[in-house]
Amino acid sequence: MKTEEKDGKFKKSGLMRLFAENENCRKIIMGVGLIGIALIFLSGFLPDSGKTEQKTDSSVKATTAQEYETNLEKELTDLIIKIHGVGNASVMLTLEQTQKSVYAKEERVSGQKTKDQSNDSTRNEEDQSNETNYILVKGADGSEQALSVTEIQPVVKGVVVVCDGAENPVVQKSVTDAVTTALDISSVRVCVIKAK
Repeated sequence: MKTEEKDGKFKKSGLMRLFAENENCRKIIMGVGLIGIALIFLSGFLPDSGKTEQKTDSSVKATTAQEYETNLEKELTDLIIKIHGVGNASVMLTLEQTQKSVYAKEERVSGQKTKDQSNDSTRNEEDQSNETNYILVKGADGSEQALSVTEIQPVVKGVVVVCDGAENPVVQKSVTDAVTTALDISSVRVCVIKAK
């Protein structure tokens, strides 16, 4: 068994010795190494595809209130027309507020209490000050912007559904239930009307 290990070591060292002694092998290895170093160096000048993907992901996330409303109307329309007996349907939404961003902030509260005692009277004074600073983050381009914690989507104020099957109370209830469940709003905010 020791002779096999020695033969294996001899074969490995023999292969290395062959590369070291053969000038053509050395030139090939040096050439491949230099090409590898050149490729690594040149990759720094090429545009980074990972960064562009990140930028597109963040731009996809940022939607306006109008886009949010349009997407929600389309999704609700697609949902409602699948309900048995509805037929053609059209949905209109109204939003209570626009999209709102919540930023990380640091609050400092400092206070001072003083107590004055005179002959027969005692007077307490309290001075309190609050300081709020938003946490800023430097971007890759050196600009500073507030650190966004979350984004609050607009609140749905009301929904109007115009559909062919709205004269049927069962269909009307099914549509109202679907909308109230999907948007987590009360049935008072949903109106289902028959189309012409």
